[in-house]
Amino acid sequence: MVFSALAIACTTVAWISAVVMSGLVMPDPALAHSKGLYATEAEARRRAEQIGCKAVHENNGRWMPCADERELHQQLRQQ
Repeated sequence: MVFSALAIACTTVAWISAVVMSGLVMPDPALAHSKGLYATEAEARRRAEQIGCKAVHENNGRWMPCADERELHQQLRQQ
């Protein structure tokens, strides 16, 4: 009986760990940030208009909505 309870507890902990690690509970900030990167300026400009920004900026060869990341995060928090 003690063994069964221990096995259930270990299985539960392993399952919770897998869910957390997969990002289902706490998404990876880098993953969220990468969703704001676009291959073209036109794509970033369309997204900028959707969230209320008037400009776009380049970041490591990719394009992002808004004049800078500060403005982007401010606009996203208002959504």
